[in-house]
Amino acid sequence: MTIKAAVHGLGNIGRHVIDCLTCASDFECLGVIRRESSLGTQALERRGIPDFASIDALIAEKGKPDVVVLCGPSRSVPDDARFYLSRGIRTVDSFDVHSDIPELVKSLDKVARQNNTGCITAAGWDPGTDSVMRTLFEAMAPVGTTFTNFGRGRSMGHSVAARAIPGVADATSITIPIGGGRHSRLVYVLPKPNASFEQIKKDLASDPYFSHDPLEVREVKTPEEMAAVADNSHGVLMERIGASGRTSNQHLVFDMKIDNPALTSQVLVSCARAITRMGNGCFTLIDVPPVMLLPGNRMTHIARLV
Repeated sequence: MTIKAAVHGLGNIGRHVIDCLTCASDFECLGVIRRESSLGTQALERRGIPDFASIDALIAEKGKPDVVVLCGPSRSVPDDARFYLSRGIRTVDSFDVHSDIPELVKSLDKVARQNNTGCITAAGWDPGTDSVMRTLFEAMAPVGTTFTNFGRGRSMGHSVAARAIPGVADATSITIPIGGGRHSRLVYVLPKPNASFEQIKKDLASDPYFSHDPLEVREVKTPEEMAAVADNSHGVLMERIGASGRTSNQHLVFDMKIDNPALTSQVLVSCARAITRMGNGCFTLIDVPPVMLLPGNRMTHIARLV
C-alpha cells in the first residue's frame, strides 16, 4: 500500500522531509502546505512537488493525505497538530520542548481519539530515537545513571527560538557538552538594523529555551559571517553506568555524529509510516514497536534482524 503524505512547511526540516519521502518507495508526497505568499517559489527544494496554501486546496486537487508531516517550529506544533487531527488526519512532528511533552501527549491524545485518528509527537532524534535508546538502556540496566551529552553541534530548535527574539535578523545556536549530561549554549546573533544587541542578550537569557543552561551570545555583522558558523553537524554521546540484577559495572554506550535536519526528517518519515499502522491516540517513539518504522513485511524483518 502506498502511503499518501503531505508536508506542512518548507523550512530546513520540510526540505529534507521531501527528500526522504521521495526516496521511500512506499510513499507518495501529495504536496507541501505553506504560506500563500510563498507559493511557486523554491522549486528546486520542492523537487517538483506541488505547493498549496491550505489543506483544503491540497485535498481538492490531490485527495486526502494519510498523514501530514509537521515541519514548523516546535511552538507551532500544538496548534498545527490539533488542526489536522480535528480533520481526522494523522500527524507526526518533532516537537522538542522536553518539559512540555507529557502535557502535549495528553492534549493531543484527547483530540486524536475524539476524531478517530492518531499522531506521533516528539519524533525527531532527541526527543525521539535517543528516547528509545534511554528506554532500552534502562531495560538492560534498571538501576543506574544515564548521561546524554549533545554536540558539539547546531541545535535547530534553539536556533529557531533565537531567531524569534525581537530584533534578531538571524541566529544560530551551538550546543556544547560540558559533561555529565550538562550543556552550554553559544548563540551567534545577527541583529536587525538599529536593534539593541544588549537587549537581545537579555531576552535570550530569559527565554525558556536558554534560561536553564550557561549561555554565551556573540554578535555577527554580516549574513556571510553567519553562514560560516551555521552548519548542520550535530551528535550525541549517551552513556549508562548501572546494574543488571545484582551485577554492577554495566557500561552502555551509544554514539553518533549526524547531519541534524537530515536525520530528524528521516525519523519523521519513518514515524509517518508507523502511525498509519497504529490505532487512535497520541504516541511518542517509546510507544512505537520498532518494526512498524520499517517498510515491508514484519516476518521478513524478524528473519533479517532478530
